[in-house]
Amino acid sequence: MNDPLSPTRPVALVFGGSRGIGAAIARRLAKDGHAVALTYVSRPDSAEAVVAQIQAEGGTALALQADSADATAIAAAVETTVARFGPLDVAVVNAGLYRGSPLAELPLEMLDQMLAVNVRGVFLAIQAAAAHLRDGGRIITIGSNAAVRGGIVGSSIYAMTKSAVATLVRELALDLAPRRITINNIQPGPIATDLTAGFLEMLVARNPLGRVGSPEEVAALAAYLVSAEASYMTGASLTLDGGWSV
Repeated sequence: MNDPLSPTRPVALVFGGSRGIGAAIARRLAKDGHAVALTYVSRPDSAEAVVAQIQAEGGTALALQADSADATAIAAAVETTVARFGPLDVAVVNAGLYRGSPLAELPLEMLDQMLAVNVRGVFLAIQAAAAHLRDGGRIITIGSNAAVRGGIVGSSIYAMTKSAVATLVRELALDLAPRRITINNIQPGPIATDLTAGFLEMLVARNPLGRVGSPEEVAALAAYLVSAEASYMTGASLTLDGGWSV
């Protein structure tokens, strides 16, 4: 196993890295040589399983409990990662929340919760990570193709929050450019995770490519965005949805 404190080993922090897309990204970054810290909210078992898998493959990983709606917890996750591994090279903001409801029944609490996690939490994670990111580093947000076209009744607030993320990324690219830090947004469509397990058949039937994507496909795009080959791309939102939003 490589020395996790080696200055030659890049450091990545994945907010929301215990399951699905976030876990796949954490595993891929570890495979590509990063020391990886990942956050979770309520499933320490899932987070530790990802850490164990990374370690079994010779990588270095650390799981941290942090609610993405809690500014103090977000800052603490960044500080713990830096104290353990050193300054960040990559920050992936995957933490997010989906709640659906038709307009007439949509409670105020649902609106507030999704705004707190999907917009405020994303901004806070970017802000906290950027303060400890090396010049020339990478930030990736995981948005949604719902920002382009949701097409599902009851998803209006979720789509609004993901549109906000795309706009935030586009504008923050200007703030971060003087430090040569790039920031880009991946907008996955239907992906096979535990969140979509109950309605995969409907998603497959509606998708032009006749299938759903895998978390590993999203992770592959993330791996490209953190590579040297992507150093000229910033402020972009890249949709990965099998043609759903075409």
